[in-house]
Amino acid sequence: MKLKGVHHVAYRCKDAKETVEWYGKYLNMDFVLAIAEDQVPSTKAPEPYMHVFLDAGSDNILAFFELPSQPTMGRDNNTPNWVQHLAFKVDTIEDLYSAKARMEADGIEVIGPIDHTIFKSIYFFDPNGHRCELAVNTGTADMHKKLDNVKWEMLEEWSQTKRAPKHARWMHEKG
Repeated sequence: MKLKGVHHVAYRCKDAKETVEWYGKYLNMDFVLAIAEDQVPSTKAPEPYMHVFLDAGSDNILAFFELPSQPTMGRDNNTPNWVQHLAFKVDTIEDLYSAKARMEADGIEVIGPIDHTIFKSIYFFDPNGHRCELAVNTGTADMHKKLDNVKWEMLEEWSQTKRAPKHARWMHEKG
């Protein structure tokens, strides 16, 4: 079997309506579906929830659960907040700057653009505390081929040493 793609990715939210409106306003995601139940279909647990689905483009769906009877939402305190994030692709650097300006005009703190050599991106938090990234690809076919050629060597070296391999250091050497 070969997977056909991601059907949806689901996260928890504090407020379903606020989340749908925020993602619509700042990331232009369409609200495509809402499912609300008093019992979890897979476990039969008595748990009221609102499950909302947003169109992230190209048949990719981002979903959220609001769980009002559960304790307040938290995060994994053993993982730095920059690790777990949602990264979305945009077409142009202009799209990146436009999104940044729109968010900053409303007081949302935005980091970047950061130049990652093969893409540029900005970072920010949604109203639920989830870190998000918008990225525009800037890499060339040659750059991607170089990275593809060393990926297994890098992974093997990391697996044995737990130190960053230097196979792709050219990505961080400017000039």
